[in-house]
This record gives sequence, structure tokens and C-alpha cells, in this order.
Amino acid sequence: MAQKIDELAKEQTGYLGIESAREDLGITVSYWKDLESISKWRENAGHQLAQTKGYEIWYKSFKVRICKVERDYEFER
Repeated sequence: MAQKIDELAKEQTGYLGIESAREDLGITVSYWKDLESISKWRENAGHQLAQTKGYEIWYKSFKVRICKVERDYEFER
């Protein structure tokens, strides 16, 4: 389902990218152009189906944060 959702998100207007880590704690961060894009993604039928399955089957708990990235930089050798 995660792969299907990633592919579906890429088709959404305003989608900028995704980062994910799956070890002891699963974390996925998706990046969007603006709040309107986030709202439309939240309303997407495929995304809503995945959320419902998450509530009912996969997750005991989860947290959603909507944040604005002011600056992003990194160093890699």
C-alpha cells in the first residue's frame, strides 16, 4: 500500500517529494507546495482508503504534523 500511495501522491498537484524511514519507528514525511495541495491530498479517495485501512488494520497510533520548511540544507562527502 505504501508504494501505491507514493505513486498516487506523485500524481497530485503540488506534490514535491517524500522521505521515509522504517526501522523500530516508521516515519514518512511528504512535502507539498502549499496548504491547498495538502488539503486536496487529504481529500483524495485513494489516500482516504489507505488511511481507513491504517486505522483499522496497521497502526496502533500515529501522529500528523503540518509544518512549513523555512530552510533546508545538507552536507554530503
